[in-house]
Amino acid sequence: MAPVTATADSTTRQERAQEIRRLAEEHNAVILAHNYQRPEIQDVAHHTGDSLALSRLAARVEAETIVFCGVHFMAETAKILAPQKKVLLPDPNAGCSLAGTITAEDVRVWKAEHPGAAVVAYVNTTAAVKAETDICCTSSNAADVIRSIPEDQEILFLPDQFLGAHVKRVTGRENIHVWMGECHVHAGIDGHTLRERVASEPDAEVYVHPECGCATSALYLVGSGAVPEDRVKVLSTGGMLDAAAKTDAEKVLIATETGMLHQLRNANDTTRFEAVNSRAECHYMKMIDSEKLLDSLRHGTTEITVDSTTSERARRSVERMVAIGRPSRGGE
Repeated sequence: MAPVTATADSTTRQERAQEIRRLAEEHNAVILAHNYQRPEIQDVAHHTGDSLALSRLAARVEAETIVFCGVHFMAETAKILAPQKKVLLPDPNAGCSLAGTITAEDVRVWKAEHPGAAVVAYVNTTAAVKAETDICCTSSNAADVIRSIPEDQEILFLPDQFLGAHVKRVTGRENIHVWMGECHVHAGIDGHTLRERVASEPDAEVYVHPECGCATSALYLVGSGAVPEDRVKVLSTGGMLDAAAKTDAEKVLIATETGMLHQLRNANDTTRFEAVNSRAECHYMKMIDSEKLLDSLRHGTTEITVDSTTSERARRSVERMVAIGRPSRGGE
């Protein structure tokens, strides 16, 4: 009976995907899915990528409605960049542990303690926090954003401590103050786990997201000579996709949220991509399934709004980042 059940399940998935696409066309909607979403969502989406690339795409597409399959701050960013469009988030409870580590009031207090400092915020922040920010960044262009600020000006970098530490290393700037926030998933990919996996897989390449708790360990392994420099790369999600498409390695170990494996395997089906930590799964990112996506398309739930004052101030910080250089297709 198992094969019959498997076939039935496959047929159900196909029918559901067809209905999702039919409803999207009927409602003049485009479906955007983050790289960490469930494979079933990534496969049915019109576009898959990182949050900022998708938000910028949302501003350009002709569709009247954006169905953002990601987390709350991502849908907010899409609304900021496309205020005239309806933006739907299929599950309003899809939050973000990193974005939740800092509030707009926290930023105001921090700025008061460091008058004259430039505030740089990772795009993984709420609209209210972006509104208190001078300029946003992604993990792929954070160093360029920092270099655009006068060397004698203090910088407040938020909210991710691991990305902040990485930026301090690569820019050599000592006047950067880093907010001690973290993504609980990336923080859980620690240096001990990375060292164990690298030792057990001596021929594998390693791609590490700079949000990870193991980023420092990865650079130490290279600096100490324990691992050849060309084997370990600290990359944004877009950088991982680019590297995956080009590599001829037999195996690559991935230090980021496990949803990224689906896109990497699609980009290169001859290399084996494995998670450094197979438990590195964001439950917020997995909250949206095909049934919730169907409900959102059928009933218009849940619409995301941002008040005009917050939206205008937040948009300026994002546009300043874009003016420095276009972020890659996977800027996070």
